[in-house]
Amino acid sequence: TSGSRCMEPASPSACVSASLSLSATTTTTSAGAEADEGQFSRYYHEEELGSALREAAAAGPPGLARLFSIGSSVEGRPLWVLRLTAGLGPPPPDGNAGPDVKLVGNMHGDETVSRQVLIYLARELAAGYRRGDPRLVRLLNTTDVYVLPSLNPDGFERAREGDCGLSDSGPPGASGRDNSRGRDLNRSFPDQFSTGEPPALDEVPEVRALMDWIRRNKFVLSGNLHGGSVVASYPFDDSPEHKATGIYSKTSDDEVFKYLAKAYASNHPIMKTGAPHCPGDEDETFKDGITNGAHWYDVEGGMQDYNYVWANCFEITLELSCCKYPPASQLRQEWENNRESLITLIEKVHIGVKGFVKDSVTGSGLENATISVAGINHNITTGRFGDFHRLLVPGTYNITAVLTGYMPLTINNIIVKEGPATKVNFSLRPTVASVIPDTTEMVVTASTVALLSNLPGTQPFQQPIQPKDFHHHHFPDMEIFLRRFANEYPNITRLYSLGKSVESRELYVMEISDNPGVHEPGEPEFKYIGNMHGNEVVGRELLLNLIEYLCKNFGTDPEVTDLVRSTRIHLMPSMNPDGYEKAQEGKEYVIGRNNSNNFDLNRNFPDQFFQITDPTQPETIAVMSWMKSYPFVLSANLHGGSLVVNYPFDDDEQGLATYSKSPDDAVFQQIALSYSKENSQMFQGRPCKNMYPNEYFPHGITNGASWYNVPGGMQDWNYLQTNCFEVTIELGCVKYPFEKDLPKFWEQNRRSLIQFMKQVHQGVKGFVLDATDGRGILNATISVAEINHPVTTYKTGDYWRLLVPGTYKITASARGYNPVTKNVTVKSEGAIQVNFTLVRSSADSNNESKKGKGDSTNTDDVSDPTTKEFETLIKDLSAENGLEGLMLRSSSILALYRYHSYKDLSEFLRGLVMNYPHITNLTNLGQSSEYRHIWSLEISNKPNISEPEEPKIRFVAGIHGNAPVGTELLLALAEFLCLNYKKNPAVTQLVDRTRIVIVPSLNPDGRERAQEKDCTSKRGQTNAHGKDLDTDFTNNASQPETKAIIENLIQKQDFSLSVALDGGSVLVTYPYDKPVQTVENKETLKHLASLYANNHPSMHMGQPSCPNKSDENIPGGVMRGAEWHSHLGSMKDYSVTYGHCPEITVYTSCCYFPSAAQLPSLWAENKKSLLSMLVEVHKGVHGFVKDKTGKPISKAVIVLNEGIKVHTKEGGYFHVLLAPGVHNINAIADGYQQQHSQVRNSDLVVPYEFSFLISNRHKDGFHRLRQHHDEYEDEIRMMSTGSKKSLLSHEFQDETDTEEETLYSSKH
Repeated sequence: TSGSRCMEPASPSACVSASLSLSATTTTTSAGAEADEGQFSRYYHEEELGSALREAAAAGPPGLARLFSIGSSVEGRPLWVLRLTAGLGPPPPDGNAGPDVKLVGNMHGDETVSRQVLIYLARELAAGYRRGDPRLVRLLNTTDVYVLPSLNPDGFERAREGDCGLSDSGPPGASGRDNSRGRDLNRSFPDQFSTGEPPALDEVPEVRALMDWIRRNKFVLSGNLHGGSVVASYPFDDSPEHKATGIYSKTSDDEVFKYLAKAYASNHPIMKTGAPHCPGDEDETFKDGITNGAHWYDVEGGMQDYNYVWANCFEITLELSCCKYPPASQLRQEWENNRESLITLIEKVHIGVKGFVKDSVTGSGLENATISVAGINHNITTGRFGDFHRLLVPGTYNITAVLTGYMPLTINNIIVKEGPATKVNFSLRPTVASVIPDTTEMVVTASTVALLSNLPGTQPFQQPIQPKDFHHHHFPDMEIFLRRFANEYPNITRLYSLGKSVESRELYVMEISDNPGVHEPGEPEFKYIGNMHGNEVVGRELLLNLIEYLCKNFGTDPEVTDLVRSTRIHLMPSMNPDGYEKAQEGKEYVIGRNNSNNFDLNRNFPDQFFQITDPTQPETIAVMSWMKSYPFVLSANLHGGSLVVNYPFDDDEQGLATYSKSPDDAVFQQIALSYSKENSQMFQGRPCKNMYPNEYFPHGITNGASWYNVPGGMQDWNYLQTNCFEVTIELGCVKYPFEKDLPKFWEQNRRSLIQFMKQVHQGVKGFVLDATDGRGILNATISVAEINHPVTTYKTGDYWRLLVPGTYKITASARGYNPVTKNVTVKSEGAIQVNFTLVRSSADSNNESKKGKGDSTNTDDVSDPTTKEFETLIKDLSAENGLEGLMLRSSSILALYRYHSYKDLSEFLRGLVMNYPHITNLTNLGQSSEYRHIWSLEISNKPNISEPEEPKIRFVAGIHGNAPVGTELLLALAEFLCLNYKKNPAVTQLVDRTRIVIVPSLNPDGRERAQEKDCTSKRGQTNAHGKDLDTDFTNNASQPETKAIIENLIQKQDFSLSVALDGGSVLVTYPYDKPVQTVENKETLKHLASLYANNHPSMHMGQPSCPNKSDENIPGGVMRGAEWHSHLGSMKDYSVTYGHCPEITVYTSCCYFPSAAQLPSLWAENKKSLLSMLVEVHKGVHGFVKDKTGKPISKAVIVLNEGIKVHTKEGGYFHVLLAPGVHNINAIADGYQQQHSQVRNSDLVVPYEFSFLISNRHKDGFHRLRQHHDEYEDEIRMMSTGSKKSLLSHEFQDETDTEEETLYSSKH
């Protein structure tokens, strides 16, 4: 019954608030008599609960209580909360609101005493306040009390009165313990020691609501009320070992928790005895009536630990009665047993220390400042007004307040006594100069970093946006992520590559700067490198999180804005992408550590003490070249396997584990500490007790060689061969943790990552200038007396030299110049600027030119266009060079340099969906013969929502596994659309008004067998059963792949156009592949094929020039399938016949499986043609069929030119593509009179709309009509060249677009 624990929810849900105007209706005269006798006679069911809370609130004076709901249960019951405090309303401007306390009951639906007792408590508090009870008046005047009587109202309604929980009889879930989806709410919170995934929050909306509520409030103290024993339990509820019982899992605040538990237990007549004598556990005893949760029994995923670990809140769990659901006759006694304990517990929120953290200059409160207590590894943060309440037991404490941008302040020897909290206020001094607003201009004072909190476009004191993308990013997913952020934040990002790994994966770096691509003179450059060992993955994910954090907070968060504007930041998420792909989640093997040539990259750099004989690897060469090209000042190399910051040197002459001190040992210790002290677990110095029980790193840092000898390491090479100071940061004991733990790593390291970057602004900086012309001197030397480690200047003479506070003698020298020496005092508040002007000693010159600042533009988002605008767009795109304009205005930073294996393809698609969730939806159509997924990606402004009025287009590739070019083209098309959505107006409108379905690999099994550069081999052409899938599209399809396409796509009959991509030549074929005498709708099918070929640079020439077929001639690059390669059972034949959807097949290259080096040119050749299909699908004829009352008729048959048939969809919509010319259209519906129309389509640019008003006929008449339809045809001639007006315009209703569902037609 006990236990708890938490983590931030994925997306906060809005609080359902029902603010009540409450007036007093009753008055009580004595404690315990606050309501009538009937209140103890029964349990409150269903809506009675809300009524009882309203009555409880009404027992007090107006303005004391507010009833609201934080959300709903699975079955839609409200999760009621009653808030009680004097002077309800917004918090006072001085922040002097009382601390928040919450009490949560009935988490297990069958543990019911708490539900009732909390209602009685609410009545007692309200009535006591009204009658002037001094204790209760004082309590509500100083405290904000929140009462949540039932977190599991669904379970309560299933539970049975009198069921004490002593028997397991009955069907599962019958007891009411779990929620309606069979989930134990007290096993459903994120857990620091978790062994598996917690339930998805959709399974436990009650937990989601509670987590959101906790995040929105600054609760200080909480009680979680249960049943099944009589004891007060406190964190932690579980341990890393997860031993069933007997492990005391101690928090850093163990003394506080014991104090709180005893406060409750000592006032409970049964609990204080420590011997509840519960049936079945008669011998169970608890000293003082309290117990550590895990010591009693292990509870993973509990709520109380969640409150402590992820919030500022101290929660204990209170077991109120041996019987879980005792008879109502016992409720009065249970209230009497718990009344004093509950009130006493609420009062304990006032122990410890309280106060404010304020800005010493402005006097304003500082939100989210960290309050840390020496010797207690658990910090809290300040509230909105800088207010804090820190629970502590009596004693003497040293307490520190810390906030980025301010000097930390420690107040020592604070005495905490029994009773009210000791008041402690902190006044923090800013470390950077503020911007002074003026009526005419902004004046910025000189400082290391300009604090831009008052500049236009920034919002002071706003909470920074935290990353949301917490999952393991395989390479395709990481690529998409990086390109997405480079595309979305072009003004502060630049994505570039250092080269390629052994397996030709790009070695990506993301630059983040206010002038990306430019070295600004005087601005230091910083880098982080992750994933050097492929199986050490946390650094990779943290750097992706950091990219998201910096991008999303630039311009709104002062700290991030300052950092990006003052620093050129380079982030390399993965130095060993090949090794990463071999490593496995949750596995602590060495697999994936090395690169693909099986060399350890962190033993591969030239070494000062040892000759490295291994061949230098491509990844190492690329990184060394990079480091020589940029003026890096500070760096960190992110690893895993321990929890410590390791600094140079990494080895020594003897190769022994001994302290190997660098000349800058003091600097390295300072920068290492800047990281470790922000990571409380690291700072403790005992990281991996289970793995290395004797390992201890004071303050979480260590000299590398002192730990163990590493010859050939990267950090030493940085220090010895460049100006860069690098440390190695071990981020955790587990190298490849489970995905669910990634948010915890971000939370532990986010402050450290930022603080470490800020160290680049410590020490001395400046310029070395030529006295003659004032220009900077390249490669001048900056040397510091008594520190044998000079640094050199960059192109414009700028330099940076990290130093700890102190006084130094610094010399600048350069060949051909007289040296200059200055005495410099370095302080802790940032780098001091020291410029040197050197006089030439000879005729030396330096003509370095300065780079200009680059401009970048931002395209405004496009609002949803009107129908007229969209029709104009389709005309424009259909015009000559229309698509070229679209492509020129588009972002196309795609990485087409290698083929995607099935695993890569899956990761790529998941990556698209995670990065573009609002316009993508990924579904599995079925499984291949070898159980690989057949993925279908939908791209639309409303993915997975049917919109019948929008046209739907299908792209399918990989029907033959040995021809995977189509797969790569479709992946490129998908990312192109996603990248340019809301960036390029034309792409945005096409996505908004089209339902695009992409099936990139229909035959994944065959693809896995095929080999790159096999131009003629049939290996992989068939599926795993040896079947050519393009012969299996029949009503008796035998293969799982074809069945998946037939059942889930083609038979839906909701596509307007399908494009299949294959290989082996360069042409387009149209139906039919089977030999037939006549082809219905041939002109339209041929027109669609010609459109693709004509937008291809060479296809339309009709000369594929394939080997062995060099003389082949295909007029216009288009041919009927049967004329080129006749066969039965093809996908396009089935699509036309049974899916009522035209399909063309594009053959993209003569070679089935060309070299990956050809992919960029193949994309360039096909890109315009593919986009032309998205334009074409908006043409033709579309409309709706309605009866005379205006009711839509679905499943009516639209017959075109006496042959082709399509069916109307929901809403009566239909859409059909037609070639230019005259077309006859018939509308037939069961029970209605047939209608006929004829249209002339001259240019296929603007679609025509028809409303067939079909009058009702007798059913027999309809059958006769179908047999002799010419006799009943009411022939209507409509000759049109673009206008929607006609002879029958008065017969047609003018329909505007709706947001209803569609699968077939377009909005126009």
